[in-house]
Amino acid sequence: MKPLKDLAGQTIVYGLPNIIGRLLSYLLVPLYTYIFATGEYGKISFLYAYISFVNIVLTYGMETSLFNFSRLEEDKKKVYSTTLLSVASTSVLFILLIVAYSQTIAGWLHLPTHPEYIIWLALILSADAICAIPFAKLRQLNKARRFATIKMLNIIIYILSNLFFLLLCPAIYKHPDSLFYSFIQPIYNPNIGIGYILISNVIASVATLLMLLPDIVKAGIKFDSVLWKKMMPYAIPLVFAGLAGMVNETLDRILLQYLLPADVSWQQAGIYSACYKVPMIITMFVQAFKYAAEPYFFATAKEKDFTKTYADIIKYFIIVCLLIFLGTMLNISWIKYFIGPRYWSGLQVVPILLMANLCLGVFYTLSIWYKLSHKTLYGAYLTTIGAIITIVLDVYWIPRIGYIGCAWATLICYASIMVLSYFMSRKQLPVKYDFFHISVYFALSLILYFLSTQLNIPSKILNLVINNSLILLFIAVVYFMEKPSFILLKELKK
Repeated sequence: MKPLKDLAGQTIVYGLPNIIGRLLSYLLVPLYTYIFATGEYGKISFLYAYISFVNIVLTYGMETSLFNFSRLEEDKKKVYSTTLLSVASTSVLFILLIVAYSQTIAGWLHLPTHPEYIIWLALILSADAICAIPFAKLRQLNKARRFATIKMLNIIIYILSNLFFLLLCPAIYKHPDSLFYSFIQPIYNPNIGIGYILISNVIASVATLLMLLPDIVKAGIKFDSVLWKKMMPYAIPLVFAGLAGMVNETLDRILLQYLLPADVSWQQAGIYSACYKVPMIITMFVQAFKYAAEPYFFATAKEKDFTKTYADIIKYFIIVCLLIFLGTMLNISWIKYFIGPRYWSGLQVVPILLMANLCLGVFYTLSIWYKLSHKTLYGAYLTTIGAIITIVLDVYWIPRIGYIGCAWATLICYASIMVLSYFMSRKQLPVKYDFFHISVYFALSLILYFLSTQLNIPSKILNLVINNSLILLFIAVVYFMEKPSFILLKELKK
């Protein structure tokens, strides 16, 4: 239980500020969905879908390479410096190319009148790519508090910038006689509209880069070409795995634009993207866990009880995800108010996406087998299979059932690669998982959710009380079945 306690502590340190920050940024969703029409919100979601893809290319697996080669090379500073210089160089080159061809790219993206959006995206992507390496170094050094603090400041700056440009400036702009009108007039143009979301992101990303400058300077300018040539064969398969993974995560919002009629495509993309934010709690937990778990697994892989600990970690990870699933769905009657009423028609995708993210989190956790064994090509194979499943199902379903097809395609994709990864891992990393308990928890959570959907109680308050009582029932069953482990944990604290 000691390793579990350590990992839980790291996950909390990484995750709590991240969750608090994300919850604050989550409040931007009602801001966007109450201010912008579904079509406008669809455009910004469309652009951020592309950001996800390009970000994978710009970091090209160097974060994981930093973890791996730092344990293999004696000169860890050389590994850090080589990694950082490599990513920084390609990021600068990327900015130059995007600025030169911004108008052409804007045309490709069906936004020919907004080439400035493309330049802003390039600035965001390049700054984030460079920041990814010092962030990875902080994770490797277990400097979780500094990591989390900077991440949270990034989100706070982004939120404040959004509030400034989308709420404060428009309010002042309507009153030319206002004391602050002369201040905002040179920096605010109401015609920019959704562009201020991108501008806010530029401000936050550049501010984060400045906060990480001390960590960047510590890397020095030592570039080892021999080491770099060793790193690239390890890293490149991770790029393909990442790109294929991003196909699974975000391609659906892009395909909605191309596979639906022009008069509904932006609206459907906007509704789906807004409802995609509702399961954000499970997404944040998965991300926080991933931040803590990856360096932790690399550091403890050689310990004799590693496989036992690993099995327990996956079980408890699933328990928390199922609890989030129930907490969200059994309280959806008030959670739905975080998005505008015109987006509520898409709430039917929320339970599907919650389960999809659970499967994705398990897949991420299982992926350590091919990273530890230097067989990262298998990661590319798995995510490519997932990408094929996603594309085929999206192309078939989107013209027929719209964004509902996107949600089901996401779940089927993640469930498939999760199962495939398990079977492929048995030879490289044989682990005895507690399938009995995991199956019981899955079945119980689904039964409780189905039961809640069958309740027809007029009183909303009584309905919430009963639903949350069902959540307590789930917790009680987990406690009863896991009681021996909890007793050990209490003894550890003593």
